[in-house]
Amino acid sequence: MGELFRSEEMTLAQLFLQSEAAYCCVSELGELGMVQFRDLNPDVNVFQRKFVNEVRRCEEMDRKLRFVEKEIKKANIPTMDTGENPEVPFPRDMIDLEATFEKLENELKEINTNQEALKKNFLELTELKHILRRTQQFFDEMEDPNLLEESSSLLDPSEAGRGAPLRLGFVAGVINRERIPTFERMLWRVCRGNVFLRQTEIEDPLEDPTTGDQVHKSVFIIFFQGDQLKNRVKKICEGFRASLYPCPETPQERKEMAAGVNTRIDDLQMVLNQTEDHRQRVLQAAAKTIRVWFIKVRKMKAIYHTLNLCNIDVTQKCLIAEVWCPVSDLDSIQFALRRGTERSGSTVPSILNRMQTKQTPPTFNKTNKFTSGFQNIVDAYGIGTYREINPAPYTIITFPFLFAVMFGDMGHGVLMTCAALYLVIRETRLLAQKSDNEMFSMIFAGRYIILLMGIFSVYTGLIYNDCFSKSLNMFGSGWSVRPMFFPKGNWTFETLDGNQVLQLDPAVPGVFGGPYPLGIDPIWNIATNKLTFLNSFKMKMSVILGVIHMLFGVTLSLFNHLYFKKPLNIFLGFIPEIVFLSSLFGYLILLIFYKWTAYDAVTSKDAPSLLIAFINMCLFNYNDPTNKPLYRGQTGIQCLLVVIALACVPCMLVVKTMVLRRQYLWKKHLGTQKFGGVRVGNGPTEDEAEIIDHDQLSQHSEEGDEHSEEEPFNFGDMAVHQAIHTIEYCLGCISNTASYLRLWALSLAHAQLSEVLWGMVMHLGLSSRSGGGFFGLFIIFSAFAMLTVCILLIMEGLSAFLHALRLHWVEFQNKFYTGQGFKFVPFSFESILEGRFDE
Repeated sequence: MGELFRSEEMTLAQLFLQSEAAYCCVSELGELGMVQFRDLNPDVNVFQRKFVNEVRRCEEMDRKLRFVEKEIKKANIPTMDTGENPEVPFPRDMIDLEATFEKLENELKEINTNQEALKKNFLELTELKHILRRTQQFFDEMEDPNLLEESSSLLDPSEAGRGAPLRLGFVAGVINRERIPTFERMLWRVCRGNVFLRQTEIEDPLEDPTTGDQVHKSVFIIFFQGDQLKNRVKKICEGFRASLYPCPETPQERKEMAAGVNTRIDDLQMVLNQTEDHRQRVLQAAAKTIRVWFIKVRKMKAIYHTLNLCNIDVTQKCLIAEVWCPVSDLDSIQFALRRGTERSGSTVPSILNRMQTKQTPPTFNKTNKFTSGFQNIVDAYGIGTYREINPAPYTIITFPFLFAVMFGDMGHGVLMTCAALYLVIRETRLLAQKSDNEMFSMIFAGRYIILLMGIFSVYTGLIYNDCFSKSLNMFGSGWSVRPMFFPKGNWTFETLDGNQVLQLDPAVPGVFGGPYPLGIDPIWNIATNKLTFLNSFKMKMSVILGVIHMLFGVTLSLFNHLYFKKPLNIFLGFIPEIVFLSSLFGYLILLIFYKWTAYDAVTSKDAPSLLIAFINMCLFNYNDPTNKPLYRGQTGIQCLLVVIALACVPCMLVVKTMVLRRQYLWKKHLGTQKFGGVRVGNGPTEDEAEIIDHDQLSQHSEEGDEHSEEEPFNFGDMAVHQAIHTIEYCLGCISNTASYLRLWALSLAHAQLSEVLWGMVMHLGLSSRSGGGFFGLFIIFSAFAMLTVCILLIMEGLSAFLHALRLHWVEFQNKFYTGQGFKFVPFSFESILEGRFDE
């Protein structure tokens, strides 16, 4: 159970794997996912390692599979995901896999090449068919004498005037529709108006055989005279990537060619259909097993990549690996090694040997689907230092609670809880869908955080008696309706109608004769001084929660000092810190509770201000006639508390530094001296001095005052660091306490936004008395619901979430959590495959 509150105990282990069993052993360790391999060849080039050829072969197979996957997606064929987790194939099976993938790739490439050639031929025939049809229409139009004379005069006016027979040449082709205007202008300018262009659009789009896109084209025919213009026209067509096709001059030849083209198009269409059917069958067969192939190849590649991290002994028969692993999982790792050895058929067992090391192990916190979200919140601040207190278990409660203090609304909390419950109940189905929406994936990962935030918001909403800015009258009001100025009777209807604002007497006992049973009395919802009352209540509550939260954080630092055996940090760190915080702000909390209990409705008018009392306490100002003392002997107690708090400052600032310096000098000057090989002196031995230096001088790692054995003790650096730490803590106690007032500010903002939204939107629909008010209410309620979700749930919820995050990172965790470790990243097939298939 102790591992829940601090990271797992880790150990460095050495693995001796037989060459024939290493592959299977690493495979079993990858399935287990509990060891992190260290690179024992950091100076060896990647291309010079032993298994680089196997890694390249796996990468080539992965490339071929990605090509097949791309073709499957292009054909809109769904891939089957049965959730199967196949075993890693043996090294000898790599040849069969390579042959299978090579055959599949070559077959698809051949099909694609043939299909592209057929489509290109089909496109050319289709364009030629349209050219022949449109050209015949052009010539039919040109048989009109008026059109013929007009076109002849355009080409050569001098020849047209003589009436000489005009011999015109022409070219016909197809061009992209969007290039027609530029193409026409270029022809006119280059040929100086001596050509005649006719063009018409092809109604149906044509498929580009290379890209598969649908393109719109137009048929054109250009009439000209002379070979010089012919060459110019062809060069312009080539520059605009227009396709020119031979077109017979006589109608009979054009008709015969069109019939032949149509026959060839029909034949090509049949061949294309058969080719596409064959391609679909190949891709559908591949789609059934491509996920399994991907898993096998990825696992093999990961295994060989891991084997490249190992050393090979001089006999070339054994691989040596070093791994970080949790001590609690050593038995599972041993069992995985035995299982891998048996699977490989080797008779020599693999050996796991624990190593002693001074290196800092990685930090590993075991999580499940519930705790992983809260652990991610902590890790986002910084990975915990090895074996220090883990804030995640406490964050499970404090984070949603502080969020709910700012977000407290029963109605909004119910909506948030219902949304999170939907994600939790349907989590299996939603996980199987593997959504690509990044925003939804982030919300889904924090579903349990949102669930707890919603539940706590319902609780704080009950305390605030706030539901969509309205109070719930669950127990009736505890206030007496007997007025202050009419003590002998209740108000009459005339009194109620004639006065817009009336005042209740707090001294008159109400229904309960004491505090309200649960939450805030509903009468405050209609009171004009509601804001004044709630502000005082929420402000004091924020200070109380904040100081308790910080005291809890400082208390947790004690367990770190005890675990790491740092008595100096306890006596000159923890004790002065907890005393300083308790003497000032802990005393302020006691004053708040005392004032709540010592004054009632009658005497509350004479109650002194706690803020003024606290300021006077810190300034030793007790002559303020406007602020009377709360109790007898208050001056002496407060003076004593301030003196104690001030005395804690030199303890942290000076005493700790001097003790560290004293320890260093004791180790340096009273150490062992040798005369003629004989040890003299009462100081520690060299080994003991190393232990003292390591345990005492380097025990302040979380405060930044580490001293390695090689670095000399620098009194100036230590004094400056300790001064910075002391000033930061003392001023931080003040600024952090003020920072918790954001609980009050955010709660006030949320309540006011909710009230404004109700008054400006929902109140309009409820105030209607006409016959169409129902339909108006329906529309207004839709707008109210949308604004509630968008503004109060999403925007305000995100704001409260970020403020709660800051309170934990800065105000709470900095009291005991350094977050200077590095994360344990085990070799795990599950994480490798998730990175591939959850994209």
